[in-house]
Amino acid sequence: MTHLSRRTLLAATAAGTAAAATTTGAAAADPTRGKKLRTGFERLAASGYAQLDGERVGIVTNPTGITRDVRHIVDVMHADDRVDLVAVFGPEHGFRGTAQAGGSEGYYEDPATGLPVYDTYQKSGQPLADIFTQSTVDTVVFDIQDVGARFYTYIWTLFDCMQAAALAGKRFVVLDRPNPVTGRAALGPILHKEFATFVGREPISQAHGMTVAELARLFNGEYLSTPVPLETVLMSGWRRDDFYDASGLPWVPPSPNMPTPETALVYSGTCLFEGTNLSEGRGTTRPFELLGAEGIGRQWAAAANELGLAGVDFREAYFAPTFSKFQGKTVGGVQVHVQDREDFDPVRTGIGLLITAKRTWSGFAWRPDNWIDKLTGSTQVRTMIDAGAGVDEVVGGWQDELDAFRAVRRKYLAYR
Repeated sequence: MTHLSRRTLLAATAAGTAAAATTTGAAAADPTRGKKLRTGFERLAASGYAQLDGERVGIVTNPTGITRDVRHIVDVMHADDRVDLVAVFGPEHGFRGTAQAGGSEGYYEDPATGLPVYDTYQKSGQPLADIFTQSTVDTVVFDIQDVGARFYTYIWTLFDCMQAAALAGKRFVVLDRPNPVTGRAALGPILHKEFATFVGREPISQAHGMTVAELARLFNGEYLSTPVPLETVLMSGWRRDDFYDASGLPWVPPSPNMPTPETALVYSGTCLFEGTNLSEGRGTTRPFELLGAEGIGRQWAAAANELGLAGVDFREAYFAPTFSKFQGKTVGGVQVHVQDREDFDPVRTGIGLLITAKRTWSGFAWRPDNWIDKLTGSTQVRTMIDAGAGVDEVVGGWQDELDAFRAVRRKYLAYR
């Protein structure tokens, strides 16, 4: 593991964790590393909001849109005479974050600022453009913390809002934040357009390895039929190999089941269990790290460990979800323990866990709606696993498409 802050390193040492024993790298050599990073918002504010001068501004954001001292940027901007903030647009879970997965807050006036808050969740195209028109904004700003996975819906909120802003004749400004699991590589299968949904609009990889500003440039350059007038305010001091703890920024859960950066580290692989009848750990304190179902015992963890997947071990685990699948029931399964995040491949790990779950538990089933196909972007993963393919064979099945996407992606990368 690399880039741990001094506070994290000391805490890990005191707890005697395995993570501390494997910690090396640049953060230990440079304790000021996180202090050098400035987010897109920090750079925008430092400029006196120059990019927004003379504009009526609306912002798409959620609880992750905070400053380093954990003030919400809407509160900061509303109190600053240098910017004319007139509207807020709330995504899934809402602007202030009061809704669970698949929910939003609806339209309301924000009690803290009096600003109108418009609901964008599950809205796209002309209906969303009409909301932007109704709000009377000139420029739409986007500032939401992403987690690096294609099926994490905030990047498609970004896409939909860019498309709607183009239809409504609005400018669009993206304030960048770190990809918490680094921007080193694109991993996993590529979405096929016939499987496009709100968990994947366009043909990008399952783990995209980009920041939201880079994604906005990609969307504008490759996928929007009518490009939007786009400006991106990049970070300074961020490197592609930085994990989130190198940023020095506080972590705010972008959604209720993304409590820590460690959750984000495994999410692009283990979220695939949403497409099965197993619990993906919702309703526990370790969502996407705990996986299981009634009737599973120690055999699954043993089979997963036998795969020899890099950077990760699996522990036999039992848990009782407080909501979602198997609510209130004790189930058996595995806990995913990332031992070396530099070597860990979350998508390969997710595939290995699906294969071994199916081989060791007779009750394994895909969700009847084939949700797994929407998550992976095609029928390929499901049909290959059903046919008995191994990890290398499944992963190899998407390599040509992944290589082609990597070539496109490379044109839009903005950081070393």
